[in-house]
Amino acid sequence: MLQHQRHKPLRQLQRPRELLVACAPMRSNVNISRIVRACGCCAIERVICCGTGRIIEKIARDGANSVQIETHRTLEPPLVELKKIGHRIVALEQTTDSVDLSDYSFPRKAVLVVGNERSGLTEKILQVVDDAVEIPVFGLPFSHNAATAAAIAMYEYCRQFPDG
Repeated sequence: MLQHQRHKPLRQLQRPRELLVACAPMRSNVNISRIVRACGCCAIERVICCGTGRIIEKIARDGANSVQIETHRTLEPPLVELKKIGHRIVALEQTTDSVDLSDYSFPRKAVLVVGNERSGLTEKILQVVDDAVEIPVFGLPFSHNAATAAAIAMYEYCRQFPDG
């Protein structure tokens, strides 16, 4: 018989995660907060946000305290800098050349770029991106919510690099 267990001990990583998450300006502070919470669960230590969004601590929970959150006016400059120091820039976006997330092999040192809920990523940001991955959908609407999609992609990265 199964018994309920409130929380199991945290899994210990052998090394820190080298995935960062970068968010285009979001319409919803709930989405930003859910992304930060998912980052905390995945032991992703750094999130880059743009625009005027703020974290709702009640939604982000412990992620608000365990994740370093940087705010920039625009997304392009930090992405260009991260690319210069060896990060692969991976857009979570449907494009003409996007790859199914389940077929994509993440590099260990990567930045997952999450687009705006309605408009996705701008052409200017897509020019900086190295790869684009998409999550297939099997019904309507045509895509997952931004925070849900980000959590799915982060989980896939963690599945590929379970030791950190």
